Formats: sequence, structure tokens, C-alpha cells
Amino acid sequence: MDEKNEQQPERKPEEKDSIMSKIQQLGETAVPQLPQDTNIHCLTIIGQIEGHMQLPPQNKTTKYEHVIPQIVAVEQNPKIEGLLIILNTVGGDVEAGLAIAEMLASLSKPTVSIVLGGGHSIGVPIAVSCDYSYIAETATMTIHPVRLTGLVIGVPQTFEYLDKMQERVINFVTSHSNITEEKFKELMFSKGNLTRDIGTNVVGHEAAEYGLMNEVGGVGQAIKKLNELIGDRASQNEGLIQ
Repeated sequence: MDEKNEQQPERKPEEKDSIMSKIQQLGETAVPQLPQDTNIHCLTIIGQIEGHMQLPPQNKTTKYEHVIPQIVAVEQNPKIEGLLIILNTVGGDVEAGLAIAEMLASLSKPTVSIVLGGGHSIGVPIAVSCDYSYIAETATMTIHPVRLTGLVIGVPQTFEYLDKMQERVINFVTSHSNITEEKFKELMFSKGNLTRDIGTNVVGHEAAEYGLMNEVGGVGQAIKKLNELIGDRASQNEGLIQ
């Protein structure tokens, strides 16, 4: 029989379903896979950071109750030696964002963050919380005062609470980056940079120049830096053992 006329083996139903699912979800049949023995965990923070209030279903969100257990698992898993944080977020709940940032800053393992697209509002503290931070050349970071939405009780105590919350953000960012408090406040309260709003939109190179982020770079540089930090940590541990 001619080889051209030979019938191809029929795919099993589960194989067809798997391929169709990949096409529907990602538009391609071949999906790159992480190696099973990788020592780096990748955590993505995208969309809006959801806190105590549930956002509408059409919003892309990062739920802090999902992220926090992942960070704890990274700290406890001996096979994971480094954490890569990828941000493309518009910001969101201030307390949830600060909780994530504090957890990342307190990890004993090396961490590197990279801002792709945008790392706005409360995404700024998360971006600077890591050991080393990168921002893409075209990525932006919006720095603005803390704001409240919804019903607000019009009393002096409300303003004091808002002011203290804002100070928490300022103190965290300035203590985990090379930007000065004066410069950060200048960017935060600047007028005219944002249409009908107060604040500043900082692009790639500007964020590095101000000392907010360490360097302009992409995924390749971030992974290379993380591997260097992992190597340095391993060398220090060997020295302690000896």
C-alpha cells in the first residue's frame, strides 16, 4: 500500500480535548513548560490588587489571599532558591498591597522584581520590596497620594487615618529603594503631570534615575541577576558551614 494513502492514527478523545483547550486558551498547541527541577518560582501580580472588598467579575485581579500562601510556600520549600516577581498592575487595595510587599521584603531567599507595562499606585511598594528591581524601558509607574473610594465619614479623624496610611507607603518605599523621601513626596504631590489628578507618571529610565528602581531591563536580565543572588547566598552558606 502507498504510504501517502496510509491513515494517520486517530487521536484519543482526551488528546483532542487537551489540544482544543490550549488553542482556545492560548492560541497555540505547543506551550513552553518550566523544567521540573527549576529552583526559581515565578509569581505574577497583574490587574488590580484585590483586598477586603471583592471586585466585579470582569476585572482582572490579583487576590491577596491567593498570593500570601504562595509566598509562605516559597519560604518553606527547600527546592525553591529564588523568587521572581513580575508586575503589570494598576494598583488596588493599599493594605493588601503593603501586606504583600512586607512579606516579600521579609523573605530569607533572594528576590528580583520586574515591572512590565505598569506598576502603578500600591504596585510601587511591591516592586521595590525585592532585593533587586528592574523596569522595562517602556513601562510606567504612577506615584500619587492615597485615595479613598465609597462612603467617607467627614471628620478630622478620617483625614488623620488617611495621612498615616500614606506615611506608611512613603516610609516603606524610601526604606527599600534609593529614592529620597523629599523626591518621592515631590513626585507624589506634583500638579499637572496627571490630567485632572495629582501625582507623577514615571517611565522606565526615569524610575532608575530617581533611584526608585535599580535598573532598566527585561526578563533575561532579571533571571540572570536572580541566579547571581542565589549563587552569592549559596557561597555565604558554605562559608558559615566551614
